[in-house]
Amino acid sequence: MTGDSHAWAKRLLVLGAGPAQLGLLEAARRRELYVIAADRDPGAPGFPFADRRALISAEDETALERLAAAEQIDGVIAPGIDWSVAIAARISAKLGLPHPLSMESAQLAVSKLKQRERFTEAGLPFARYAVATRGEEAETAAAELGFPLVVKAPDRQGQRGLALARGLEELGPAVERALHASRSGLCMIEQLEPGREATVIGFSLDGRYHALAVTDRRSAAAPAFGVSLEHSWPSSLSENELARTIDIAGRATAALKIEQGPSYVQVIVGERGPLLVELAARLGGGHEAELIEAALGIELNELALAAALGETIDPQALVSQPLAGGACTRFLIAPEGELVTAHGVEEASALEGVKRIRLYREPGFVFTPFRSRSDRAGAVLTLGPDRERAVERAREAADLIRFEVAGANSESRDPPRR
Repeated sequence: MTGDSHAWAKRLLVLGAGPAQLGLLEAARRRELYVIAADRDPGAPGFPFADRRALISAEDETALERLAAAEQIDGVIAPGIDWSVAIAARISAKLGLPHPLSMESAQLAVSKLKQRERFTEAGLPFARYAVATRGEEAETAAAELGFPLVVKAPDRQGQRGLALARGLEELGPAVERALHASRSGLCMIEQLEPGREATVIGFSLDGRYHALAVTDRRSAAAPAFGVSLEHSWPSSLSENELARTIDIAGRATAALKIEQGPSYVQVIVGERGPLLVELAARLGGGHEAELIEAALGIELNELALAAALGETIDPQALVSQPLAGGACTRFLIAPEGELVTAHGVEEASALEGVKRIRLYREPGFVFTPFRSRSDRAGAVLTLGPDRERAVERAREAADLIRFEVAGANSESRDPPRR
């Protein structure tokens, strides 16, 4: 944007400028919004798309509220970060700004425990769980629930405070990790349900829930337990499983009183049928919006921007216009060490069906052991005549990309899988 355009452009505060926010920041740039991006990481990959960079944590509510008031923003959005969803809603309410979520819904969405309470009231299915404040309580819960167990901080996202306990020897460290990460001093202990993982990507408009797509989710095993490695569309669920999964996702959003804006719902589908894992009242952090746009022609990032700014949305914008039979996002994992360069990107980009390749980090960045989604190095988005071919193309492209790091070989790691 030019300096002259800033005089009339709407001003948007985006909480976070990491990989999870890249698609939305690009969409905001295309719309010629004036974007203030807040992230504590000076090397955040989304900063180049912002008009102003604010080195503030996306969870520092006091500083963010001051920034929002000083910048006289027209809207605030928290794509890809759970806790910041509630912060964005509260800032909007205090400043009298439009916002798709009420403070009540936003607060429910960022607490796994409060979600479960509402899901219970709505008669929705999920894995059995217990709450603990110390190791002794966790051992009692484990005796009742049985191993393996998922241990998590109920007010954190992603893999922060998340661990798999396959036996008593792993339970203590897992509980300690969850309690250390927890804001509330509580940890959740739940049964690990076997089954296929699916994600329902949706958008609510004037109280009506629209399921835009259901993707298969493939995730890593310990020590990166739960980290998404690949999303593929359309889902491999049966017609009956798909219908039940979409129904549960819609009922879950209704239980949290989400009437406007994007959401995604994670589900496990096993012998007991679809079971809720959790709901996020935001865009997904794994480029789901870009997959939807590439495969179905629905501009989900733009819809999220419109919702954040209080703009009228035409329901026709939620109608799919299929552009491919299948799509896949595959994440890239680099070896540990200081990044020197990435090889093979041009060759991978030239492959049939490769829609986009993202590399998150610049040379000089130090990759640490693969433990969480923030340790991923990039992503490949591919299209194909069907899901299987799109997945094949994504894996072919990913295999061509090699990260050269100082003090190690340049072979990208094959991450642990469930």
